[in-house]
Amino acid sequence: MIDTEKPTQEKEIKTQKADINKKKEVEAIVNIYTSFNNTIVHVTDMSGKTISKVTGGMVTKHGRLKANPTIAMFIAKRIAENVKDLGVKSLYVRVRAKTGNPAPGPGVHAIIKSLSRSGFKILNILDVTRIPRGGPKKKGGRRGRRP
Repeated sequence: MIDTEKPTQEKEIKTQKADINKKKEVEAIVNIYTSFNNTIVHVTDMSGKTISKVTGGMVTKHGRLKANPTIAMFIAKRIAENVKDLGVKSLYVRVRAKTGNPAPGPGVHAIIKSLSRSGFKILNILDVTRIPRGGPKKKGGRRGRRP
């Protein structure tokens, strides 16, 4: 008699191990808002629920340092600690500067670099800075300002 139960049990154990090793990769969105006065990082899941939020003021006591690249590294470190516990492996990054500014603040590159160093896979970096189109009517009347 041949025992047919052993091979099936071994196969089941192997598939269970493979499932454990695969573990579902969770994705998150990192919203970075940088002005020249502050840095705000807000992490949400794909549906928009807040996972973590850290600002420059939460990391440093000095108001003048809130938009510093060094402080941005500490912000990213704190975000990484909060997010790793939830099993997030990959991130979508959205960068926003102050409305109308041509470039984001000084902390963006430091945050992205330190997040990638801490083991996250960065899938996409998107600039979502708001751009005024037209805007309100300029002062001066129909014929413009006259001297």
